Amino acid sequence: MSREKLREIIFGYRTKAGKTFDVILLAAIIISVIGVILDSDKDIHLKYGKLLMITEWIFTIFFTIEYILRIYSSSTRKRYIFSTMGIIDLLSIIPTYLTLIFSGPIGHLIDIRILRLIRVFRIFQLTPYLRSGHRMQIALRSSRPKIIVFILYISLITVVLGTLMYIVEGQKNGFESIADSIYWSVVTLTTVGYGDVVPMTSLGKTISVLIMLLGYAIIAVPTGIVSAEFAKNDKEQLKNQGEIMKKENQIISKEEEILSKLNELEKYIKDKKI
Repeated sequence: MSREKLREIIFGYRTKAGKTFDVILLAAIIISVIGVILDSDKDIHLKYGKLLMITEWIFTIFFTIEYILRIYSSSTRKRYIFSTMGIIDLLSIIPTYLTLIFSGPIGHLIDIRILRLIRVFRIFQLTPYLRSGHRMQIALRSSRPKIIVFILYISLITVVLGTLMYIVEGQKNGFESIADSIYWSVVTLTTVGYGDVVPMTSLGKTISVLIMLLGYAIIAVPTGIVSAEFAKNDKEQLKNQGEIMKKENQIISKEEEILSKLNELEKYIKDKKI
């Protein structure tokens, strides 16, 4: 099989062979991820561990061959290798080989190959959903400086309040160190609240209430920032559409003017012939 034909099957999705290959690939990804999830259960691992391990190695060899063929058939190999999908393709096969060197649950990192399902947007032509995701990415990128500043301020507040709680409550009430108090402050601020450490003094409870109220601001402020960027981007998009429509109207009016002059010229020529 020629390199061009192989590239059409592996990277293409408009041909029948290309779409069939992609659907088989997606099915293999889903089955392998389900296998990893099942293998993490102790009872299933004891009963079917060997079978799941053999299955995983079969999938890993399949994905390794597929990755090599992608590099071989790619028109720009370096660009594919260092692209987002190329890196994900590589990371999806590395954990299985790492199990030969390291013992433990490192092999379960194979679940990263679930990210390869991003190709489903291309295969099943779900571009409107991908476009929406791109809009969200733009909004998050635009609001990044504001969110970073917000997180910085919140970090400073948690350090100050955590230290204050350490001074007010002391080690006798579970606040063993400033680090533990800061951790408690973060947990309380994010409204998680494990309940293992609680303030006992009136002042400590008052500070806790303040931290809990600030926790709601954490949810509201970033949401407002991102929403504002969404509205801003939509406004700019509408403005650009308006400019495009204006230019289209100008082009149409020019075309009508040219057609009118051509008709006048044609009429003039006919009159001269007569």
